[in-house]
Amino acid sequence: MTRRLFLNLLLLLALAVSPLCAHAAESATPSAKAKSQPVDDTPTNGKSSSMKTAIIALLILLSIVGLTFIIERGLALRTHKIIPPDLRNAQRQLQDTDDLSTLKAYCQHFDSPYGRLLAYAIDNRHLPRQENSESLQTRARHEIAQMERGLVVLEITTGIAPLLGLVGTIFGLISLFKAMGIEGADQSHFADGISIALQATLLGLVIAIPSLAAWSLYNKRIETLAIEIESHSEEFLRHYYNRAD
Repeated sequence: MTRRLFLNLLLLLALAVSPLCAHAAESATPSAKAKSQPVDDTPTNGKSSSMKTAIIALLILLSIVGLTFIIERGLALRTHKIIPPDLRNAQRQLQDTDDLSTLKAYCQHFDSPYGRLLAYAIDNRHLPRQENSESLQTRARHEIAQMERGLVVLEITTGIAPLLGLVGTIFGLISLFKAMGIEGADQSHFADGISIALQATLLGLVIAIPSLAAWSLYNKRIETLAIEIESHSEEFLRHYYNRAD
């Protein structure tokens, strides 16, 4: 379900930004008026427009990827998706009874990181308490790693976006200085270099800041949820083994 939502969201975002890419491509194509007026630096200006289009397109693509993972992880890391309230209620009611098969059925019905962890503890209840607890911690680390899936993309986006923006900034300055060295170059060439530099820097920061904020928020949420699921699982072990003693 989450994967299907992820793919649909990616498709919608691609459709949403396609007009922007088309506009960028049009800006890279010389107009008929420009073709009718020969300028000495036309090849340079064409390369500048093409590079500007490429950098902006890469930044737009990066923003799509970042936004998609921000939304996907935000939906996947909701508390009731990780620790279903109905499963917690069932645990409180059944953990002091011998009806652990019903509790395991609840775990399988509410498929979640906590449900899988609790089912694992139930399956290993024949083990000594210390051994069961240690194996449960190992399993919990596996579930936490699954919860962290996708955060590396946000981390990479946070690092790449400003650097890609810096590439655009440097290229814009190079274009500006080239235009300054051309005798008779009009003001539009200077404006184009400045435009590339500022747009690339702005887009890089606009992409990186939300990605960094989401990455930090989701890491903290995972840390909190990990403590909760381990605590609830240890609660089950404590009740089960104390009753067995």
